[in-house]
Amino acid sequence: MQTLIVYMSSRGCAGKAALMIRDLLPDEVTVINLESDELPFLDSFHTLIIGGSIRIGNLQKRLKKFCEKNLDQLLKKRIGLYICCMYEGNKAREQLMENYPEPLVSHAVGIGIFGGELDFDKMNVFERMIIKDVIGITVNVSLFNEKAVRAFVKKITG
Repeated sequence: MQTLIVYMSSRGCAGKAALMIRDLLPDEVTVINLESDELPFLDSFHTLIIGGSIRIGNLQKRLKKFCEKNLDQLLKKRIGLYICCMYEGNKAREQLMENYPEPLVSHAVGIGIFGGELDFDKMNVFERMIIKDVIGITVNVSLFNEKAVRAFVKKITG
């Protein structure tokens, strides 16, 4: 079973998740960062895993367009969807539901919410100021949940 992981990452967390998923899957896996890599022919893959990070409530535009443009083809595949975000529980699930097309969410065999990371070294001054003023955080924070990634992979392979 060939698997394609398509992701975008604002500051690296969704990419970290993509690589961890790749390493946990037992079969041949291709990982594509939509920001920099060329997309292969989707018909070559049985399973597609799509993931991104939520920033100011939104998934990366290019990732959303990928899902919308290829929706009919994606609905013929085994699909896994994930996000990385700083929210947990219902708020995180809402963000996933609002950012992926509903038919794709309903069709997915696995949904993953992996937490997020705030790395001040990767932010510009404006972003650090917003995080400080809105959330009140001034130091690096990692809520990345490896256990959630492992559970997601079990759903995908199950």
